[in-house]
Amino acid sequence: MRVETNVKLASRNRSIANYLFLATLVVLIGGFFFINSSIFASETVDPTLLILQVLVLPVTFIMTLLSIRMTNLWARPPRPENVLPEALKGISKKSVLYNYYHLPVRHLLICPQGVFAIVTRWHDGTFDVQNDQFITRINPISRFLSALRMDGVGNPVADAQKAAAHAQKLLQPFAPDVEVKPLIVFVNPRVELNVESGSVPVLYADGKRKPSLKDYTRDLYASTPESRRSIMPLTEEQIAAFEKATLPQT
Repeated sequence: MRVETNVKLASRNRSIANYLFLATLVVLIGGFFFINSSIFASETVDPTLLILQVLVLPVTFIMTLLSIRMTNLWARPPRPENVLPEALKGISKKSVLYNYYHLPVRHLLICPQGVFAIVTRWHDGTFDVQNDQFITRINPISRFLSALRMDGVGNPVADAQKAAAHAQKLLQPFAPDVEVKPLIVFVNPRVELNVESGSVPVLYADGKRKPSLKDYTRDLYASTPESRRSIMPLTEEQIAAFEKATLPQT
C-alpha cells in the first residue's frame, strides 16, 4: 500500500498546538504576576490594569480550549497516520491511503474493496454504540470535565458521513460512478467498543480485536467475486488525475 501523508501540515499543526499550550501558561502566569505586582506597587489603581486583570481569565480559557482542540487533533498519540497503515497491513499493494490532504476528509483510502473516508477517534474508555449513538460509561464528574474541555467523542457518524460526502464531490470529476463509504476507526488500544447497531461501521485499529479494520477489509475482499478481487475502483489514470488536482505538485 502506498501512503501519502501531508507531513508539512501535520508538523505545522503539532507545533501550533505546542506553542498554544506554552502561550497559555505564559499569559496566565505572567499576566497574574505582572498585574498584581503593579497594583500592589502603586498607591493608586490604574483602571487599565483592572481591565487587563478581568480579561486574563477569559483569554486564557479560550486559549486553553484551542490548545486542547489542536492537541487532540494533531499531537495526541497514537497518531492515526501511523496507526492506519499498520492496521491495513496486508491490503493490496495497489491501495493508496491519503492522510490530511483532503480536509475535512482526514483519511481517504482507495483499495480494491472500495473507496473509504475514514474518521478516527483517539478516545479510550468504554463506548456502547446503539443506533448511531455513542454512550460513554463514565461518572458524572468525568462527564462534566470532558464537556468543559470539549474533548468528548462528538458525533462520529455525522462526521464520517460528511467526510464521505465531501470525498464523493472531490472524486466526482474523475470517477463519477464510484461510491465513497464512511468508516469510523478508534486508534487507542485501551478503548472498549460494544457495537450493537449503526449505519456506519465502527472498528478497532488493533487487528487483534473485533470488529477491526483489518477484518472488515478482509471480509469485503472475501465477499468480492474472484474475478474482481484485484480490480481497483479507480484506474491508475484516474488516481493520477485525482492526485494532480488535489495534492501539491513537487
